[in-house]
Amino acid sequence: MRLFFLLSLLVATLLSWSCTESSPEPTPAGPPPTNPPAPSGAVSFLALGDSYTIGQSVPAADRWVVQLAGMAQAEGLQPPDIIARTGWTTGELQQAIAVANNQQTYGLVSLMIGVNNQYRGLPLAAYRTEFRGLLQTAIRFAGNRPGRVLVLSIPDWGQSPQGQRADPPRIGQEIDQFNAAAQQECAAAGVAFVGITDLTRAAAGDATQFAPDGLHYSGAQMRQWAQRALPVVQGLLR
Repeated sequence: MRLFFLLSLLVATLLSWSCTESSPEPTPAGPPPTNPPAPSGAVSFLALGDSYTIGQSVPAADRWVVQLAGMAQAEGLQPPDIIARTGWTTGELQQAIAVANNQQTYGLVSLMIGVNNQYRGLPLAAYRTEFRGLLQTAIRFAGNRPGRVLVLSIPDWGQSPQGQRADPPRIGQEIDQFNAAAQQECAAAGVAFVGITDLTRAAAGDATQFAPDGLHYSGAQMRQWAQRALPVVQGLLR
């Protein structure tokens, strides 16, 4: 019992540390004035989420949304504006969006959120309601076009080196429940849903797939997410 308590405390400490130590401020909406104007046919991109969107503990270039923008250059996809922070729940993301007061319309909007709802033991029903609201917010950012919004599923952090010291079966079961709710809400809203949870489960035991903190993901793993999302994005932008 004492060993389990100490291991659980370690995971909780890592998660709470990552919420405060290296969490970047949300990327300002729009490029700085010194940047050259976007080329004709450019598709602006907004990414909404938590640590998985900002790529906690890895270089900014390794973020899956940044890698996706690079892969979809032929479609005109631009580097993303980002509103995301490690530790955010659905409710906290919605509050941060309101504070940011970003009035811009984007050609593509991504959303990846929910792991912190699961981690904190927040109710699934509340997640569904708040996620539904975030979908509508994302659709508004996309110029009221559901066909320009993309959602990625929640990774199974129970298969990370740190997560495996907690309760992987329970974590995996709860992640599946949260993802099922998100997928149902996406279907109802006409929004594309891309499952990448299986990729995070397949990463178990491979140190190259995880960030140095043993809890988040490496650029190599997030590249797989971007590769899976790419054909969906190409279809949305046609």
